[in-house]
Amino acid sequence: MSKGSNLRVPTTALRVELGWRSGPGVPDADASALLLVSGKVRGDGDFVFYNQPAHSSGAVRHEGKRDLGGQVTDALLIDLARVEPAIETVVLAASADGGTFGQVPGLYIRVLDAGRGTEVARFDPTATVETAFVLGEFYRRQGAWKFRAVGQGYDSGLEGLATDYGITVDEPPQAPRPTGPAPTPPTPAVTAPLPPVAPPSPVTAPASTGAYGTPLPPPNPPSVPSSPVRLTKVTLTKQAPSVSLAKQGGTSGVLRVNLNWQTRKQFSGWGGKHGRAVARHSDLDLDLCALYELSDGSKGVVQALGNAFGSLHRPPYIHLDGDDRTGAVETGENLTVNLDHKQSLRRILVFVTIYEGARSFADLHATVTLRPQHGAPIEFSLDECTVPSTVCALALLTNSGGDLVVQREARYLVPERGVSPQRTIDRAYGWGMNWTPGRK
Repeated sequence: MSKGSNLRVPTTALRVELGWRSGPGVPDADASALLLVSGKVRGDGDFVFYNQPAHSSGAVRHEGKRDLGGQVTDALLIDLARVEPAIETVVLAASADGGTFGQVPGLYIRVLDAGRGTEVARFDPTATVETAFVLGEFYRRQGAWKFRAVGQGYDSGLEGLATDYGITVDEPPQAPRPTGPAPTPPTPAVTAPLPPVAPPSPVTAPASTGAYGTPLPPPNPPSVPSSPVRLTKVTLTKQAPSVSLAKQGGTSGVLRVNLNWQTRKQFSGWGGKHGRAVARHSDLDLDLCALYELSDGSKGVVQALGNAFGSLHRPPYIHLDGDDRTGAVETGENLTVNLDHKQSLRRILVFVTIYEGARSFADLHATVTLRPQHGAPIEFSLDECTVPSTVCALALLTNSGGDLVVQREARYLVPERGVSPQRTIDRAYGWGMNWTPGRK
């Protein structure tokens, strides 16, 4: 599509991909969406991006990044049939982190039918000094939805773009300076669960020895905050793999570790009471786990196997929220760490195993987000898996002088024949656990 052109799109679930080629000196980029009424958001909850990954209506979700051989995408899932009637426009934006879009090669946005995987629209903008872009927008016209290629740039970053549409941010706002003509507001028009997944058959799997506290019920899923919006984040890479929680403000409260995933299989729709995005891989079951060592020398594991869900307010001060099979953003698999007891934690190794539905992590894209209650979130993606791995070390948290340092591992391991994934991860990191059979 050329800049300013438009076309009609189906009123269904659409996947919007922001894509580019990575390389030395290439800035990272992030996709976002704003839901507008008369050209402005109704509140900060109408902004969907990496720190606020789901709209309260369930119609828009941030799906996360994927890197396949240097071709990077950041995606949004938008179900136009679920967009509230009051919403006139869904703006599709992008922001550059650490540079300008003129330094980002192969930049494009494309719209896919999420169910069929077919391309509906594609726009390749021309960029120079822009640090944020309105790349496109969905808008209502005569009872249907259309997509317009916009290409409006900002040199004031995501903050400038967001405040231009009425978002309140927690940093001092800069005056937005568009580098192109503003999009013409469309004429408003008004338009009028999957079944539960059966639990897997019991299998024999290792579980750790050691004492566990009484499991707590899972906390309520995080809600979309209303005000203000925090734009800061930390992305761990191979070149910059570690970060101090204290330096990010994460010194107290809880730390929520989320794993969400996608496969190359097609999206099949929205389901469940929370409106989750469900793909055609309902047989895939990943388990988020954590090996821990406390300051008194005691060791153990938090995992679904053996119902070792841990405890948040007594040792080990780590709790597994549940066992999710969808991989949906934020609902996925979650561990919670009590930072108020970080002095009792010597080290924590967060890892993931394949319990059922796949022989390896090949064709699986996963994103890990560590979200402290106070401070900037920390995220990283897993590299493409090229070995027959069923267990992956995600992150190592080490107590250094009272501060927890987060180290990106993203390390795929291949168990030897007859050796369990848990014992494999134990050997690789020298935990020294005794393992016995367990079930979930």
